Amino acid sequence: MSSVAVVVLNFNAEEKTIECLDSLARQTYQDITPIIVDNASTHTTQLRDYTAAHQIAFLQNPVNTGFAGGVNTGIRHALEHKYDFVTLLNNDALPAPDWIEQLVSCAHDTKSDIVTGLMLHSSGKTIDSTGEQYSVWGLPFPRDRNRPAAHAAVSGPTFGATGGGTLYNAKVFREIGLFDETFFAYLEDVDISFRAQLAGLKMYYCAEAVLYHEQGGTFNKYPAVRTMHYFKNLPLVYIKNIPAPLLLPVGARLIIAYTLIFFKAIIHGGVIPALKGWLWQIPLFWFHALPARHKIQRDKKVGDDYIKSILWPDLPPDQTGLRKFRSLFTGKK
Repeated sequence: MSSVAVVVLNFNAEEKTIECLDSLARQTYQDITPIIVDNASTHTTQLRDYTAAHQIAFLQNPVNTGFAGGVNTGIRHALEHKYDFVTLLNNDALPAPDWIEQLVSCAHDTKSDIVTGLMLHSSGKTIDSTGEQYSVWGLPFPRDRNRPAAHAAVSGPTFGATGGGTLYNAKVFREIGLFDETFFAYLEDVDISFRAQLAGLKMYYCAEAVLYHEQGGTFNKYPAVRTMHYFKNLPLVYIKNIPAPLLLPVGARLIIAYTLIFFKAIIHGGVIPALKGWLWQIPLFWFHALPARHKIQRDKKVGDDYIKSILWPDLPPDQTGLRKFRSLFTGKK
């Protein structure tokens, strides 16, 4: 039986994290080891007591390193202890009892390196994600979001996997590295999925692996932080990962989309975080994204035509404003 480490990140939400750990204790798969990573929370007494009583590893970062840095702490621990798989699970998510069993079975049956499942909203009525997509407009989005649960996609290959509930073969991190900590939070899962695709690793969506997620349960408390990192990270995904022949067509669309989304954020009162994110990405472009791009593109193992074939061929479904703007010039809705 393959060993599975489950990394759960906590930041000032110990009650949710304990509830998540209780759900892991009910998993039908036996060889599971939870790893709790705390991102410098101000209160962890209950969680420390719980992990001590249940002999669960409790790792604490001295500062808040965001989602990317936080889960990397747990991933490094899992790699050091030679686990076969590393699963990431949001602390505001509750998996069905057979969630990990389905993910592991799917990984073995399909020979996939990364497997994500059906993430429903906490009500179970609508979909949070059936995998991540990346549009030819340079915009990532969760597939099937807000559609009725009954209309979820069937199992099959997917462009990317959500960091909130996905199984990774340990070799993925050994081959392409960990999450990019400059992202801090938001789109870091799209970035690592894109890097995995370029490296020729296999990504799969398993509809039988069901997870119930309180969408934005942690970061909804910090909308300015979410806005800032979105505008910082969106260009980084593009610069690092888009192959050279696609840079111009995707980049031209992304400039239009980024500008319109930027002004929309300003109209809705997000001028300061949006501006901070835009300014922050400029030095990161030169001193991080370009050097990272050189290595990623040099080492890629798939052709440019393959990458073009897996990109979403239109605007993301929820981009109604961009669709209206495009229709002014093209008539296409």
